[in-house]
Amino acid sequence: MITFFRKIRKDFLSQGKMGKYLKYAVGEIVLVVIGILIALQVNDWNENRKSNVFEQEMLAQIQENIGNDKISLKKIQDNFKKAITSIDKIMDHQQHKYPDSLKFWLGDIVQFERFASITNSYEALKSNGLDKMSDNELRLLLSNYYDNDIKQVSRSITDVEYSFLTDWKPLLQEISLVDFKFREYVIVTDPTIFDTHSKARNNLILNKDNYAGGVNRISTVIQSIEKIEHRLSMLTDE
Repeated sequence: MITFFRKIRKDFLSQGKMGKYLKYAVGEIVLVVIGILIALQVNDWNENRKSNVFEQEMLAQIQENIGNDKISLKKIQDNFKKAITSIDKIMDHQQHKYPDSLKFWLGDIVQFERFASITNSYEALKSNGLDKMSDNELRLLLSNYYDNDIKQVSRSITDVEYSFLTDWKPLLQEISLVDFKFREYVIVTDPTIFDTHSKARNNLILNKDNYAGGVNRISTVIQSIEKIEHRLSMLTDE
């Protein structure tokens, strides 16, 4: 093809047809420019297609990840609510007359949970550029969830573990324990340590506040997850 165009140029020059040669040269330049533009457009189309495929793959993984987050958080929230109920039972119970159920109530209270969200798919989206996402509303929802909500809820859940380590563990080492099984029961020799103005009772008050804060924070985060799930379902239906 190049040899063919070169022969045409030589024929125009050899015949002294400068005007036709200039027109031909301009036409050839236009064809080259059009070819480059088409190639660039095809390349952009391929890049956009690859970017869209990548985004859909990451969003599918994120949908699975946040679904697992919601399951874990609901389980933790249920345990926190159970702990609050058990704290109220001890606080409301008549002093010096604690039932055998006390050991199970303490098992609900003297424990902690851990939560770790899987964020690798979101981090992959970030590395590719969140501004490239096709849906701005979803981008904002994901950014708020992974960059804010996860940190806040993790801190609330960690507060309960911190209370276990700094408040309950030292106390349990001081008093006489009959038996202890994590998340199941705590049997103490003297139940009256939970009477008024005791260190153990203060721990109950502080723990209840931590658990309540965790319950509220988890509720907020679950709402964020459900907004993301709703938005993803809308995009899938479009």
